[in-house]
Amino acid sequence: MTTLASYLADPHPAVRLRAVMAAGTEPSTDDLELLVEQCAHEPDLQVREMLTWALLRLPAEVVVPRVLRELDRPEPQARSQALHTLSKIRDGSVYPQVAARLEDLDPGVVRTAWRAAVVLVPDAARASLAASLAVQLGQGDRETRLALSRALAGLGAEVTAPVLDAAAEHRNPDVREHAADTERLLHDPDAGSALALERARREVALGRTRSAKG
Repeated sequence: MTTLASYLADPHPAVRLRAVMAAGTEPSTDDLELLVEQCAHEPDLQVREMLTWALLRLPAEVVVPRVLRELDRPEPQARSQALHTLSKIRDGSVYPQVAARLEDLDPGVVRTAWRAAVVLVPDAARASLAASLAVQLGQGDRETRLALSRALAGLGAEVTAPVLDAAAEHRNPDVREHAADTERLLHDPDAGSALALERARREVALGRTRSAKG
């Protein structure tokens, strides 16, 4: 009899996807360890999303403690996927552990931590989180900048406006520009694609891309 472990080891993403879907359709805590472990190294994005869905089908009281342990693993994907899963479970009690990953050394993990922190932050810590995120304005590539803008916008104008006002007066033009982009996104959630395109055009014009350098 073919086991879930065998299916998850199959080289074909479609096979792994069907296996995870089946596990989620008939959820069993016996599959928890396999599903969490697969998150750490699964190469296919669609399968990873299905893994999160399957974990959400299990009782949160057993999933959350197990997924929290993944935040200390050396593999960036394990940490990032754990953060993503925790944000979907929406258990605010794990916010301190999620916030600790805002200082992660891997940029991808940090971006996921931004998104998860915005979802899980308690009301009393929203202003503090906005201030922490605003320190990163003007840094990173366009993907990172857009992710940060979306995270700040997700906190809402009430807590984000003060830090954006301060950033608008910053001596660094990159910080001012990023603050202005975030302000636009705050008032127009659909502006994200336009901002990404504008940023790409500016970088090409300034010779910051490989294509511009030749």
